[in-house]
Amino acid sequence: MRNKKTIFIIAGEVSGDVLGAGIMRSMPDYKFVGIGGQNMCDAGLKSIFPMSDLAVMGLFEVLAHAKTLKKRINQTVQSILNVKPDLVLTIDSPGFARAVIAKLKNSKSGQDLIARGLKFHHVVAPQVWAWRPGRAKKYAATFDKLYAFFDFEIPYFTKYGLDTVSVGHPVSDNIMGKYTIKKTGRGDKIVALMPGSRMSEVKKLMPIFRDFIAKVPHGYKFIIPVVETTDKYVRECISGWKIKPEIISAGARYELYEKTFIAVAASGTVSVELAMMHVPAIIVYRMNWLTTIIARILVHTRWVSLVNILLHKSVYPELLGKSANSKNILKYFNKITGNADLYKQIVSDLKSADVLWRPDLESVGARIASELRK
Repeated sequence: MRNKKTIFIIAGEVSGDVLGAGIMRSMPDYKFVGIGGQNMCDAGLKSIFPMSDLAVMGLFEVLAHAKTLKKRINQTVQSILNVKPDLVLTIDSPGFARAVIAKLKNSKSGQDLIARGLKFHHVVAPQVWAWRPGRAKKYAATFDKLYAFFDFEIPYFTKYGLDTVSVGHPVSDNIMGKYTIKKTGRGDKIVALMPGSRMSEVKKLMPIFRDFIAKVPHGYKFIIPVVETTDKYVRECISGWKIKPEIISAGARYELYEKTFIAVAASGTVSVELAMMHVPAIIVYRMNWLTTIIARILVHTRWVSLVNILLHKSVYPELLGKSANSKNILKYFNKITGNADLYKQIVSDLKSADVLWRPDLESVGARIASELRK
């Protein structure tokens, strides 16, 4: 008989890896098996394969990696059948999570595990309020419990019978109460360039960043935080640039934010981090051209940046698809850096969103851990 209950945990990208590590550290009396990155491995996980194999975004980008993903789905299912966990906890990466669970439910061995009490919990509610609302019903049919980041998301899922709880935004655990925002004056010249954590997005944005910094007035210092999976590629890219940004580890990015005057960042979790630390930013994103067209048809929200969505206003300029080019970035860069009143207004708007990120002082990982024990 096992002394510890076992949770099979799956994280598919850096943000999920950080949250997964927090959950694991809050549950030392549980055994964890599954897939994760460096943070979860530091917390004691032996990942069954590299998490980077799952870090793919965009319809056609996923299709290009279909063979690898299929292999990893089969490998994950087999591992779950071998381990026979008490619960499967998936963090984001919904496509992979649902594929694994569907395969389990369609197998005799998987059905036996479910009959014996295996449950499926998922962290990160899909943004059904922005696009494809039908996903809420599919989630209810797939998972037994859902952990959302915001209270307003709960009704979208509970109406289909899915047990849903709000736990706050996990990025707040790394920032709130730990870092202070230095008073940025007109003399501050640090520009943070954030190309993202996925190789597919980094490859699209680095050439744009190169062209942008070549047009910026003299005197600014450019710094790029990189994750381990993109470090080598980014360094190779800038080796041929006339203006070479400083490269730092992504683990030091919060210290960078403390002294950053303005950032140019890929859409995603990093924009939330910047908003929490009250850093003015320009949000950019490039996808496969056909993916971009499909997204424009399906997405029913005006913005993609969470701070813009929550505050119902364009706090961060957003440049998506073809609009994400060096000329447009420079236009907004000059507009923000050249207008002290506008800069202060952006900072003020970002401060007003503080109360929305986390409802209390308990860490998000600890809140999820508490729910998992029920």
